[in-house]
Amino acid sequence: MSQPVQPPNQPQQPYGGQPVDGNPYAAGPGAAAPATPTGNPYGDQPPAPTGNPYGDQPPASTGNPFGNPQGRPAPFAPAPPASPVRNGLALGVLVALGAAIVASILYGVLLGSIEREFGYAAIGVGFLVGFAAAKLGGANPVTIAAAAVFSVGAIYFGQLIGYAMVMSDAAQVSFSEVFLDHFDTVTRVWKEDADFMRYLFIALGAIAAIGGAKKAG
Repeated sequence: MSQPVQPPNQPQQPYGGQPVDGNPYAAGPGAAAPATPTGNPYGDQPPAPTGNPYGDQPPASTGNPFGNPQGRPAPFAPAPPASPVRNGLALGVLVALGAAIVASILYGVLLGSIEREFGYAAIGVGFLVGFAAAKLGGANPVTIAAAAVFSVGAIYFGQLIGYAMVMSDAAQVSFSEVFLDHFDTVTRVWKEDADFMRYLFIALGAIAAIGGAKKAG
């Protein structure tokens, strides 16, 4: 008997396998399937870079150059204290004003008590005002000038107080009535009696204030 002839167009399996689904290279039954490629022809690679060429860095600065660990802003610095010179000027002017008021009252009471003008007391008023102002506020030009001006006012008002006391005794009325209700009359009488020596002692009082301030400084 003759053997059947194999069809000429049927592909031969060089490795003894059987065709699977028309794939002449597919493995036959029992053959292990090849591993699925991962798509990376170079094997395992390190993770993709994060965009930082210098590696891990510390967190961004919080804006506190002194390293505040909580990240809170540093408290505001306290305001600088006031200048000692400015405080001395204010104190000197206030003391000069207070001393002038006190000296004016004492001077007026003295004139009203003796019922006569005591010119040399005006020099003492100026010296007292200048000395007190410079002793507490410092012998600076502003304090000295304020003492000189206030001493002139103290001498003037002191003499008006003295005139009002004399006039109240003569009219048998209270001092406050004469000084407050008839202040224009008091100033008019003062001007009528004023002479060169009176103005001279007022000027000497201002000069004494300057001397007292320098003495205290």
